[in-house]
Amino acid sequence: MSFFKRLKDKLVGNPTEEEKVVEIIEEEAAEQKQDEATEPAQIEAIVDENEKAEEVSVTEATSETEIPVASEDQSQQEQQEEVQEVAIVEEPVKEKKPSAWSITQKFKAGLEKTRNSFTSKVNDLVARYRKVDEDFFEELEDLLLQADVGFETVMELMDKLRFEVQRKNIKDTSGIQTIISEKLVEIYEQGEEDLIELNMQPNGELTVILFVGVNGVGKTTTIGKLAHRLKSQGKTVVLAAGDTFRAGAIDQLQVWGDRVGCEVIKQSEGSDPAAVMYDAIRAAKNRNADVLICDTAGRLQNKVNLMNELEKVHRVISREVPNAPHEVLLALDATTGQNALVQAQTFKEATNVTGIVLTKLDGTAKGGIVLAIRNKLHIPVKFVGLGEKMDDLQPFDAERYVYGLFAEGLDKELQNSED
Repeated sequence: MSFFKRLKDKLVGNPTEEEKVVEIIEEEAAEQKQDEATEPAQIEAIVDENEKAEEVSVTEATSETEIPVASEDQSQQEQQEEVQEVAIVEEPVKEKKPSAWSITQKFKAGLEKTRNSFTSKVNDLVARYRKVDEDFFEELEDLLLQADVGFETVMELMDKLRFEVQRKNIKDTSGIQTIISEKLVEIYEQGEEDLIELNMQPNGELTVILFVGVNGVGKTTTIGKLAHRLKSQGKTVVLAAGDTFRAGAIDQLQVWGDRVGCEVIKQSEGSDPAAVMYDAIRAAKNRNADVLICDTAGRLQNKVNLMNELEKVHRVISREVPNAPHEVLLALDATTGQNALVQAQTFKEATNVTGIVLTKLDGTAKGGIVLAIRNKLHIPVKFVGLGEKMDDLQPFDAERYVYGLFAEGLDKELQNSED
């Protein structure tokens, strides 16, 4: 499937099964509303017809020409009522859009800072260079490096672009953003599918998700948002307050637990985090919980003792639940740029990170770090934080991400391709 086809499906078409169910429910409600609105009109029309029939049988003084006039007026009135009813029914249909569109808009809004700094420069570059030559590639390379896409990723992208330009014999820069977008998606996905799916266990089995990351990256907040997301899917979620070192961390998680409606298993400040995990697993099993999300202390990657403690937590979880933790999610602050890449490398060595949660993506102009992490470390970005609201934690989507980077240019090229 072409990039434009997949992008168009993400933007406006092909809703998911859940979205289709919502559409069917809305359609049935609209039909029921229309039936309820037309029933009184139909009953009134039948009564009118019966009354007219009685009048004709009782007295024949009424002119025959008056009857069609009355029926004509009545039919006109009924037509006007039908038009009004149709107008009323059509209003919600116009507003009814697949939620895919709202999610895409979240990516577009969340990547606004990156787009304003990076894509505007790309647009200027395309405007200045009418021909695709080596000077154009060199300037594009500099722009990608400034957006923290990463050296290895930029070099791979440049090679792919040069090959594609030569293969298609492209001479001018019109449409070059589409090719850049397509190659960025290819580099991220690398032929793999379902990168964003969490490793959820079958019904009846406990799924353990371990969160790691340094202080200040929004780890505890992200745990609360993920718990809200899983609760909305019908899961029973328990939280483990394993960050026993940072002052106020336990209370912060408790606030999120109260807000989302999840039980928080905790001990006093300064307790052994491994002991908290042991208690939390026992509690989650006793309550037949579906998911246990474990918070951990904000560890700096250069503190060996804290990394060793993280490994101890990992061992306790594995002993109590075979093959757990099923996900080790590393929370990274997108605003830190290349430093986030260094953190990811260190945590991967200590904990076997299975996925990245990139927070504060809406607050940085260096959103290209997503590609650098994926291409260099081969760790998928499973969620991104696109705002402060409860539902602003979104599963990462490569097409929507690239659209967020090149929204205006892709909109124009998409429209041109349809014309």
